[in-house]
Amino acid sequence: MRSLACNVAGIHFNNPIVMASGTFGFGKEYAKLYDINRLGGISCKGLTLHPRTGNTGARVFETSGGMLNSVGLENPGVDAFLNEEMLYWETIEPVKIANLGGSNIEEYVLGALKITSDAEERRKQNRKAVDMIELNISCPNVKEGGIAFGVKTNIAREVIREVRQVTSLPLAVKLSPNAENIVDMSVMCQEEGAECVSLVNTFSAMKIDIYQRKSVFNNMYAGLSGPAIKPIALRMVHQVAKEVTIPVMGMGGIASASDVIEFIMAGASVVQIGTYNFMNLRAGEELIAGIQSFMELENINSLDEIRGII
Repeated sequence: MRSLACNVAGIHFNNPIVMASGTFGFGKEYAKLYDINRLGGISCKGLTLHPRTGNTGARVFETSGGMLNSVGLENPGVDAFLNEEMLYWETIEPVKIANLGGSNIEEYVLGALKITSDAEERRKQNRKAVDMIELNISCPNVKEGGIAFGVKTNIAREVIREVRQVTSLPLAVKLSPNAENIVDMSVMCQEEGAECVSLVNTFSAMKIDIYQRKSVFNNMYAGLSGPAIKPIALRMVHQVAKEVTIPVMGMGGIASASDVIEFIMAGASVVQIGTYNFMNLRAGEELIAGIQSFMELENINSLDEIRGII
């Protein structure tokens, strides 16, 4: 039997395919197209302590080899997620990852407390619950004049340390490729008790409407994702995986089973699929089938045989 099973922070994943935050909602829509119970995991739409309406104006723009997005973390808020969306999540099998953002440390801490308390209560009742928190530190840090938590290592250290103290759930930290030094940032996450790092988030980018003579986006800049960023993301995952002992969730432009295998060979424990979900509405099931075919062709019985071999 060829096994696609993976382990991240003591959590069993049936396979390495995890749907990235903001590209899969909470799974309901895609469940109408294929059996999402076949997925390894789902990282939910980015949550904040309070509901957010998101950015005004254009939110998505297709570009060569990918897409730009300026959604602005529109979401129902942590309470609505726990009271409403979790009812659906209790009915599905993939590993459940709550992606949590915030504008200041207090919001991160309170959000993590709510998610943790809810998970502990559900488990007492033998109900399915959130398995892991993915801390999105690419959100603007209001108290630091708009500098993203994920750019400065010393600022990121503070929020990770505070959240680590209030949650018993495994903690992943989602890193920005715009960090001053992503390897140093990853090592710091490990030092502060994170059980995993996720990388990379979108790259800061821009699109200009030459006829309107202004940026397409009200926020001026947007996040670039998709195949265009894959070679850079792959390089960053490889660099980080060589310097930390905690698992790495790799992401960035994955659009084929061979891309998945590259990230695993670079050292990723599992991968997250983002923009490809918009390019191929059945991305999850097709990637899983492609990985299985590769393993059969290459006579690989377990992904551990090739993980981190580069």
